[in-house]
Parts: sequence; C-alpha cells; structure tokens
Amino acid sequence: MAFSTAAGYGNLPNGNFSPIIYSKQVQLAFRKSSIVEAITNSDYFGEIANMGDSVKVIKEPEITVKEYARGTTITPQDLDDEEFSLTIDKANYFAFKVDDIEEAHSHVNFSALASDRAAYRLSDQFDQDVLGYMSGFKQSAIHGKANAVNTTVNGAKAVSTASSGANLVGAELLASMSIDASDFTQTNGTAGTANQSIGLEPRAGGATAAKSGTTGNAFPLQVVARMARLLDQQNVDTQGRWLVLDPVFMEILKDEDSRLLNSDFGGSGLQNGLVLNNLHGFQVYSSNNLPSLGTGPATVGGSNASNFGIIVAGHSSAVATAEQINKTETYRDPDSFADIVRGMHLYGRKILRPEAIVTAAYNLA
Repeated sequence: MAFSTAAGYGNLPNGNFSPIIYSKQVQLAFRKSSIVEAITNSDYFGEIANMGDSVKVIKEPEITVKEYARGTTITPQDLDDEEFSLTIDKANYFAFKVDDIEEAHSHVNFSALASDRAAYRLSDQFDQDVLGYMSGFKQSAIHGKANAVNTTVNGAKAVSTASSGANLVGAELLASMSIDASDFTQTNGTAGTANQSIGLEPRAGGATAAKSGTTGNAFPLQVVARMARLLDQQNVDTQGRWLVLDPVFMEILKDEDSRLLNSDFGGSGLQNGLVLNNLHGFQVYSSNNLPSLGTGPATVGGSNASNFGIIVAGHSSAVATAEQINKTETYRDPDSFADIVRGMHLYGRKILRPEAIVTAAYNLA
C-alpha cells in the first residue's frame, strides 16, 4: 500500500514506509536511551501536535496536618490540584536520504538502523537541554561548553523566591540548594570560597579528610552525602531520588576506598545510563550531557571560579517534561533515485519543585 505524499511534493513515496510505525519505533528507542525520561515527571494530559501547544501537569497537593483533641470538630481540607501549563516550545528534527540502489543491495535493515540512530541523537539533544535547564546553565550547542548561568525563567516560577540567575544558581533554582567550595571546611577550620567550585580528590586509603589545609576540597562521597542531606532538610521523599554524574566525577567516585562501591559497580542489567541502584539513597546515572564551563571539570588545581563541571541530584517530581516524536514522513527526492525520511521531536520542560533539586560545581583538585 502506498502512502500519500508529503505536502508540497507530487512524486510518490516509497510504498514500504509507514510513518506511524516508524514514528513508534523511534519513540521506543528514544525512551530506552534517554536519562531525562527516567528521572522526570512525564505525567501530563493534553495532545502534542505542534510547537507552541500546551499540556497540563498536576503538581502533588500539599496536605495540612492539625493537632486533634477530644471534642474537636474536624474540618476536611479541600484538595486544590495545582496545575502547571507546560508549553511545548522546543523542537529538533532529523532528515536523511536512502538511495534506492544502496537499499536494494544492502543486507542490513535500513529502517531499524535509522530508527536507532535517529532516536539516540534526538535523546542526546533532549537530555543535554533538560539537564542543563535543571542544573541552571545554558548550553548553546550539542556537547558544547556552557557559557553562562541560565537567567531565563520558563513561564512563571514555581517558587517566587527562586533565583533569577546569579553566581552559580540558575533561574528558578534555590540558592540554598547549590553546593560550592564554601560548603567544605578543612582541618584548619577554613572554608572554601563562595561561588567557586569544589576541589574534588580521590580518597586515599584510610583517609578521613581531604588534603590538610586545602580549603574547598572534598571527597566524592562527601559531596554526594551533602546533596542527600540538603534534600533531607527540605523533606524531599527518599523514594524516587536520582543523581546524575559526568564521566569525570564518576571516575573519581570509582576510585573511592569503599567496599560498598566495589560491590555495587559490578551490577548487571543496568540501562539508560543507570550505573548504581543505591548510593546514599540515590539511583545514580552517568551522562556526558551535563553542563561544564571553561575547560570543564577535568581542570586540575582545586577551587575555580570559571572552569568546572556541574552535577545534579533531585527527585522524580522536581521537573516535568512532555515530549512527542511526530511529523515523521517520507517523500521521493526530486533530484535523485532515493527516499528522504524526516521527523520532528517536540518537547517542553518545567521546574515544579526547586526545593527538590540540588546542584554542585566541582573540578579536580
């Protein structure tokens, strides 16, 4: 059965191509490869058909607990579901050409190969954008260095006291949930400098503190434990916590003198970047899509104000995302004997609970 041509093209497409089936194949492969899909709230209602559409996301209601005494009249609380409107304001696309002769003489399934690669590239771009947004930094190009703290507020702030983008704290995030060198005091009693990165160093066997006299330095597990503590102090649920680390932090973490880590890193069956099921209460993911500034986290020299990486932890209810791969279509190339296949990925993202997101800036000590 042949399918109708794409708008604006009079020549017939390849009759073996089903845009509906192909779109579902790409969507399935996308969700298998995206870390953001695993750590955000994607429960929404509404249809995503075009850029600029809006969907509704429900934020969990707050329940008031009151003291009871005998004879007290109980007044039930009216639940007021807080709705956030999530605008689909982001779009990425793919387009590729399959030559008739190459396809006829190939022993591989071009559709399956193309589906997997298209999904991987789309999820790569999606993860980078959303991880940068929830970390508070802007990334202008795929795998490019972030050039500044994000100062753009996406719609209305979920919490009015959230930052507007200053120092190491991105717009819509809380300054109290940002960890830097000043959060770590060494044995000489001196804390690191505010708004500078943590100097990350591997723990030597038996060591209980970072390099004596070096302010702002910490071990990887100290940083992770501090992130967990901040979430605890915000009464964030322990179930559903996640932590996303970049490859540099992950390497130093693996060097920790810890039998717990030595056993956990041998796990099997992990996917979507998941490398640890439980570390200080976090499911730990590794991603190359976290933002970094200047020469990045591998910059050696301890605390730094302009060359560092960002890691982020939070809860699955902290950020809402809505995405859909649609407009997948094929048409004959008017200038050659080939099919052109293209598709578009539409999505939006919104921080709902900034108190459930904590970030840390670091570079190598």
